[in-house]
Amino acid sequence: MSDEETDDAPVVPLGDGRDVEGVPVARIAARLTWPQKHSAIVEKFGDTDIRTPDGPQSLESVLESVEISYFDRRQTFTNAVFDVIGREPVATS
Repeated sequence: MSDEETDDAPVVPLGDGRDVEGVPVARIAARLTWPQKHSAIVEKFGDTDIRTPDGPQSLESVLESVEISYFDRRQTFTNAVFDVIGREPVATS
């Protein structure tokens, strides 16, 4: 690619640098193989703070409200977590 082509490329703004505390639920889900037991997820990632609309919360505290004991797929896990924390946008600090 020549220098002229890079000068005409569109610029994508990355935001103003505000931090978001906690990790996305999708990152935890991607690090696991499925199916998974509820207790195994808590054992592996329970102390991890996840991003929620109300601020970071430990995954263990969120999963206390989930009555599913066995997650057959990634989507089952993420849907269960989002049913507890909500699907609203995550606030930045």
